[in-house]
Amino acid sequence: MSHEGCSGSFENGQMVVDKVRQMGFDQHYMPVPLEIHCTHCQTDFEMDSYEFHCPGCGMVYAVTPCHAFDASQVKSAGIGY
Repeated sequence: MSHEGCSGSFENGQMVVDKVRQMGFDQHYMPVPLEIHCTHCQTDFEMDSYEFHCPGCGMVYAVTPCHAFDASQVKSAGIGY
């Protein structure tokens, strides 16, 4: 399993979700939850795990552990991804 550490770059949200799942962090809780505004259905919610599904529409969001303190690093991957 490759690991780019905190310097890894991702072209899109699906790559972030895939990486978080590959590392086994998708169900892990983040140190501090982030307030997220869904770009699809405009729902505001608290993201508390590295992979999270919007409660309003099912849009999948993810963030890598290295960037878990920065809401701007949370990426969307698509509804039901």
